[in-house]
Amino acid sequence: MSKAKRKQLPKFESEEQERSFWAEHDSADFVDWSGAQRRAFPSLRPTLRTIPLRLPESMIGHLKVLANKRDIPYQSLLKQFLAERLQRELSKGA
Repeated sequence: MSKAKRKQLPKFESEEQERSFWAEHDSADFVDWSGAQRRAFPSLRPTLRTIPLRLPESMIGHLKVLANKRDIPYQSLLKQFLAERLQRELSKGA
């Protein structure tokens, strides 16, 4: 769609109204993406969510020993283990 034919963006009164609008409309009708450039945001951290997780005390003890050898918190080691295993399992399905 040429620049002259682009639709005018409405004024949004709330984020919820804007979310609803974009859920039903294509941004290509309103924005000229031809000059867009890909950007990286290396400092952004992923959104974290706390979950309850019950582990046997012996498993936590082993994690702490391994984490201590690597000089990292045991929760960080557990996240590393989960990430490695998830990557391995997801690559099997590819």
